[in-house]
Amino acid sequence: MQTGVAAFLAVLAAAGLAACGSNDTLTVYGASSLKQVLPKFDASPTYSFAGSDVLAQQIENGAPADLFAAASPKYPKLLAAKRICETPVPFASNTLVIIVPSGSTGINSLSDLEVGPSRRLAVGATAVPIGNYTREALASAGAGTVLTRNTVSDEQDAAGIVSKVALGSADAGIAYVTDAKSSDGRVRAVALPASAQPVVTYMACVVVRDGANTTAAKDYLTKLTGPDGKAALKAAGFGPAPSK
Repeated sequence: MQTGVAAFLAVLAAAGLAACGSNDTLTVYGASSLKQVLPKFDASPTYSFAGSDVLAQQIENGAPADLFAAASPKYPKLLAAKRICETPVPFASNTLVIIVPSGSTGINSLSDLEVGPSRRLAVGATAVPIGNYTREALASAGAGTVLTRNTVSDEQDAAGIVSKVALGSADAGIAYVTDAKSSDGRVRAVALPASAQPVVTYMACVVVRDGANTTAAKDYLTKLTGPDGKAALKAAGFGPAPSK
């Protein structure tokens, strides 16, 4: 009888240890444009990548994220205002470019999208950061007609823009320079006018929820904003976080 009780208690203890161990894994929700850099920076967390708006909605609905790294201040600040995450911290910046298939030679400037034949153009949807940044850039350049004269597909994240252009389903797209850099030569970057560049700020926040791995999330964010994180982001083509 004692042997049976001891075995039962051992099973309960093992189950308890397993449950505790499951909380040791850090879960990071990141913008799709961070997919190529964050796992190289730190391979130990569990990552989930998508559009920042989608991830923010998932976190608000109770998804088990411990850290949220977004391509815009908007969504971390919204979650912070609802006390779903702590005060957001800027950790990187980015630059917009036109991307075209690597073998394409017909588009070499923004003006090529304003004149000549209509193109198939992939851009971010208005709800996602890359879509907002794109429209801001075109407005600053006085090139709003680019979206009305070309056949436009609205993509849900930066990865979708790159995929469509790389596969030849679009003649061009507007994405981050880091997307072109990480495309393994599938797309070529065409510069946008410097005067049209929006301020692209990436922010991260520690999620506040029952059972969250808060300590690990804070440690990760400290490392991401420290020398190791800055070096990894720079190597991937990201710029420094804008000064406050």
